[in-house]
Order: sequence, then structure tokens, then C-alpha cells
Amino acid sequence: MAEAQTKRRARGGGGAARRAERTAVKIETAKYIERNIPLTELLSEEALSIIEANAEVLLEEVGVAFVENPEALERWKAAGAHVNGERVRIPKGLARKLCETAPSKFTQHARNPERNVEIGGNTLVTAPVYGPPFVRDADGGRRYATMDDFKNFVKLGYMSKYLHHSGGTVCEPTDVPVNKRHLDMLLAHMTLSDKPFMGSVTEPSRAQDSVEMCEILFGKEFVQENTVMTSLININSPMTFDATMMGALEVYAANNQACIISPFIVGGAMAPVSVMGTLTQVLAEVMAGIAYSQIIRPGAPVIFGTFVTSIDMNSGAPTFGTPEASQILYGAGQLARRMGLPFRSGGGLCGSKLPDAQAAYETAHTHNAALMGGVNFMLHSCGWLEGGLVSSYEKFVMDADQLGTLQKMAAGVDTSEEAQAMDAIREVGPGGHYLGCAHTQANFKEAFWRTDLLDYKPFETWDEEGARDTQALATLRVQKLLNDYQQPQLDPGIHAKLVEYVESKKASMPDAFV
Repeated sequence: MAEAQTKRRARGGGGAARRAERTAVKIETAKYIERNIPLTELLSEEALSIIEANAEVLLEEVGVAFVENPEALERWKAAGAHVNGERVRIPKGLARKLCETAPSKFTQHARNPERNVEIGGNTLVTAPVYGPPFVRDADGGRRYATMDDFKNFVKLGYMSKYLHHSGGTVCEPTDVPVNKRHLDMLLAHMTLSDKPFMGSVTEPSRAQDSVEMCEILFGKEFVQENTVMTSLININSPMTFDATMMGALEVYAANNQACIISPFIVGGAMAPVSVMGTLTQVLAEVMAGIAYSQIIRPGAPVIFGTFVTSIDMNSGAPTFGTPEASQILYGAGQLARRMGLPFRSGGGLCGSKLPDAQAAYETAHTHNAALMGGVNFMLHSCGWLEGGLVSSYEKFVMDADQLGTLQKMAAGVDTSEEAQAMDAIREVGPGGHYLGCAHTQANFKEAFWRTDLLDYKPFETWDEEGARDTQALATLRVQKLLNDYQQPQLDPGIHAKLVEYVESKKASMPDAFV
């Protein structure tokens, strides 16, 4: 009797330990994805050659416009381009030659070296939504974003295991003056997370502020010798490079910081309706932008970017998760690899107003295309809603959870002797089951990817718990992550210098909301 009670207590103690392990707060970040699977090569060698030849023709005959940037025009003239007004015509082969100094991959350093990411080659780095002026949650609905929202999204990103990067403008905090909000946003990324982050691009002086704040965080010499920021430089498609974006690029390239050179294309409005025509324009624009970065500083890290969606030709509204967008992503990935450059595309893109079935379908199409198309840096990987106008709390955690499936898929199939499981098959034999066999007991904890969000309970249990749909479960997940959040440590002296820099910069100029 006493022996039986002792055994029961032992079992109970083990159960309590397991429950404590399951409920303990864990802040984990999976290493950036390294693909062990083949990519989808959609276009033939002939098709790729045609696109490359046509892009060279576009650069030479049509050219690109560098508006309100006389210094850029002089740089292009010195590099061998033909400049007429603001139009830059680039002789065949020149842009491609200039691009050759850009690195095929680079490390973006985080303040916590364990969070460093490799961008390029066979890797995939996930970063959250970027740029929406609105936010949405189940309780407050759709509203303008605030700085508190911004901080919450940075915290959610830090707490999300399969999100490798803190991102940049995870939402646009409209309660802070336009000319000062970049300072608060950078400070949030630097102090509330220890993952890598993006710099400001809304004005060249704000890019310079980003560099100077990084010099406080990492040290001036370290910043000049290493990449600590990635920043999004959008091209005004078709074929136009504005002074604001190029001014930011000039700052970052000169300081050895990475730029995503990315056309912003809605097919049928900013590019041809055909996949081949759009890819031709994409390649021409990207080559011109990357070439210019290398004129500024040969060897400056860059990413071949593509953001392409199609348009509903009846309403004019952009559409997401469509077959054509995936075809362009696959093709652009092939073009980037032929140039030996890291590739940015994809994300949790959708046109839905709510985190519903439409959002899930469209997001899944783009997530999977990004994985199989060779994307190295996936911006907008979680949180995107309503065509990029909204950062959604619920969709953020829904998407972040599903990024784990990409991580698992990219690992490929284990073919080791242990994975072959011959001993297990022999042990179980005909008509048995594998639940208690030695192989299952040794491997069950890591055998299958497990969601932290979705519900797989029996109907009766699910019904008793309130018959919650995915959005309701996501609301609970948001609350849990924010409640469990623990701020990563930062040297108090560095923290104080960052705060002082932000306060001094803010005090030096009046508020501006336009």
C-alpha cells in the first residue's frame, strides 16, 4: 500500500514538473531559416535571357529618371551614363557591371549576437509588417496607430519564436510628429527587442539619425565595418528614383548599411499586365538602383527587392495572393540568383479587411511562394491586413505562428538511421501501434511541428471552452505574449545615451505633422 502511494506521489510530482515546464515563460527565437529543399525554378533559361536582354534595352533606350537630385546625375555621368535633364540612359552592360561589387550575402548584426542573421544564399529571414497607418484588434476595431501600438508590436515581434527580425515601421504612430517619430521608433526597436531592425528612410536626415543612434548602440567603428541595419528603398515605378529615397540610400550605402532596392509595383497600373513585361521592368529598375548604390560605395550591401501585386481591372483595387504575383516572385528570385544577390519579396500579403479565411488563403499562397521562390528577406511576414493599410494584432500572431511551418518545411526530410525507424517498425510488428514504442518515446517531443495558436481539441472540449474561432484564440495569444513580455537587458549607460540623443534631437526642431 505504502509502495503504491509512493509511486502515485512520484507520478504526481513528475506531472507537476511537466506542467511547470509547459507553463513557464520562454522567450525563444529560432535561428534564421536555412533551406535544405530545392527551389521552384519557374522560368526557362530562354525566358530569363529574354528578360535580361530586354531590361538592358530599357535602361539604354528609355532610361530612368533621377528627380531633384543633381548630385546623382553627376555621379551617373562620371560612371559613363548618358544624362539628359533628369533622364539617365545607361549603356548596355554598365549597370550589370556596377552591380558586380555588391556582396552575394551579408550578416546583419543584432545587439544580441545570438540574434544575428545571414541574408543571402540559402537563408530566409522573416520580418514583420511595415508601414500601415492603421491598426486593428478585436476589441478596438480599426483605428489610427499610436506609439503605444508601435511598442506593442515590437514586443510581440520579440516574443515571436519564428520571427527573426524586429522590422522597421511596424505601424505608423500618428500621435507623434512626423519629423520626430522615427527617433521614438528606433529607440523602441533598440531597447524593447534585441533582434536586428530597420532604419528610417522618410528623409535623408532621418537616415543619418538612424546611423548615429546605431553608433551609440554598437560603437562607431563597428557600424562602419559591419552591417547593423537593413532599410527599404522603394522605387517609384515606373522607372523613377526620387530624391528622398535616393538620399536615404546615399546615407546608408556610404555608411556600409544594407538597402533593399525594391520596385513598388501594382501590375496593370505601374507595370505591364504581363508577367514577362513586369519582370523586365523590375530587373531594369533594380539594376539601376543597385548600380547607383555601388557608385556611392562599392561593396555596400544590398538586397534585390520585388514587391508586386496585381490589380482588379474592374475596380482598380490591388489584389494579393494571386497566381500572377507568385509567378513574378518565382521569376524575380531566379533573376536575383543569376545576379548573385540576396532577394526580398513575399510576406503575409492579403486584401482582406479582417483576419478571416480570405486573409489566411492569400497569406498562405504568398508565404509558400516566398519559401519555394528563394526569398532571403521576407518583409511583411506577419501582421499585414487590408492591402497594407492595417497592422492587425490578431493577424500578427496568426501569421507568426504559421511561420513555424516554413521553418519545418525548409529543414527538409531527415534521412538518418534514426529517422528511418527500422527498429520501431520491427518492435511494433503487424497490428500494433507506435504510441509506446522506444522510438516514439525518444522522439515525440520534436517529431512534429506544433502550433501555439490553433485548436485541435475534441468538439466537446472546444464547445465547453466557448467555441472560440481563430480570431478569438489569437486575441488570447496577443494578451499572453504581452503579459509574458520581459525586456531584454541593455547596458544602462548606452540606454541613457540613446534617450539623451532622442530628447536632444526632438528639442532641436518644432513639431511637424506633414
